[in-house]
Amino acid sequence: MWTVWVKKSGSESRDKTKRKWYVVSTMSSKKVEGSSAPANRRDPYEVLSVARDATDQEIKSAYRKLALKYHPDKNANNPEASDLFKEVAFSYSILSDPEKRRQYDNAGFEALDADGMEMEIDLSNLGTVNTMFAALFSKLGVPIKTTVSANVLEEAMNGTVTVRPLPIGTSVSGKVEKQCAHFFGVTISEQQAESGVVVRVTSTAQSKFKLLYFEQDSSGGYGLALQEESEKTGKVTSAGMYFLHFQVYRMDSTVNALAAAKDPESAFFKRLEGLQPCEVSELRAGTHIFAVYGDNFFKTASYTIEALCAKTYEETTEKLKEIEAQILRKRNDLRQFETEYRKALARFQEVTTRYTQEKQTVDELLKQRDSIHSSFSVVKTPSGNNLSNGSSSKAQGDEPKGEGDSAGEEGGAESRDKSKRKWFNLNIKGSDKKLG
Repeated sequence: MWTVWVKKSGSESRDKTKRKWYVVSTMSSKKVEGSSAPANRRDPYEVLSVARDATDQEIKSAYRKLALKYHPDKNANNPEASDLFKEVAFSYSILSDPEKRRQYDNAGFEALDADGMEMEIDLSNLGTVNTMFAALFSKLGVPIKTTVSANVLEEAMNGTVTVRPLPIGTSVSGKVEKQCAHFFGVTISEQQAESGVVVRVTSTAQSKFKLLYFEQDSSGGYGLALQEESEKTGKVTSAGMYFLHFQVYRMDSTVNALAAAKDPESAFFKRLEGLQPCEVSELRAGTHIFAVYGDNFFKTASYTIEALCAKTYEETTEKLKEIEAQILRKRNDLRQFETEYRKALARFQEVTTRYTQEKQTVDELLKQRDSIHSSFSVVKTPSGNNLSNGSSSKAQGDEPKGEGDSAGEEGGAESRDKSKRKWFNLNIKGSDKKLG
């Protein structure tokens, strides 16, 4: 069973304040909580057999070895191996994340947000139906973390892979099958190591892939040390490793997606929280092994890999160093600004709520005032020919006017008009005499 995050569709998707994310299992229609965490959880440090002060590299190395040891592909006849594999992956998901590791160290499992735990999935172990589900969710923008196939890791550990040379300053293009890898050897001199080295992979076909870096062990095999997921940038997908003697960061889009899932309104403030420091910032002189791993769900991945010496890109290297520092400062600024924003938003909501209440109160008071004003009258609100205070609305003795009365009124009005015209003429004559 594997789980991915998807947004609940329907009317709620139109209401941003009500959007929620649900964990959907491709093998169960029920809602499940968090990732496939073991029922009886053991101390992650104990599971991975590392000390509590172990470095990130030590934790990653222990995880790779145990994951390879208990991988279901290698233990088809051992049902316990699958549970051990999940336990190893669950433990690694805690200790590989600085924030989750800090929370666990302080308060154990209770401090961890179970809904935020996710596992990597091995596409080679999913089967066709589940792979189709994964591809569909990925197309919808759901971040799905995949792990490198156990077969590839085993071949690398045994030293049976074919390594092609990739000289500094050159590039190689190719196509790699899904869940397979092409290995390259990059040989660097002392001067190049001192200047810094960059290895980048791009795909104009927007293929999904991983850029892998292996360290050679004493037995002659290669152990996976670093991996970078391809990210879409513009019209291409790309991934890079920068060994430039200063701390370089990578962006984990899964962290951003999970943060947005929990609180869509604060997604902006969590946008830079996915920055994770790269474990290796420099390479020594010698030959180093890199690989391009095909991470498409069904088809081959097209790619171009190139190895560069930073000496040729001194100005670009300085710009990268500066922009990394600016982004880190901005991340700290956003953390502080989020606190200020939350306070201002709470105050705004409080004020708008009071505004609504005050408006309703004023409207009600004015309505009561108008009602009181209308009470000062012997005439109530008209409703037919009702009487007020036992009296008629007309004076007693008044009778309806007939036609004669109407004619009399018209005659009276006409006589008054004539007298006015006569008076007007007299005044005109008097004025003429004065003028003469």
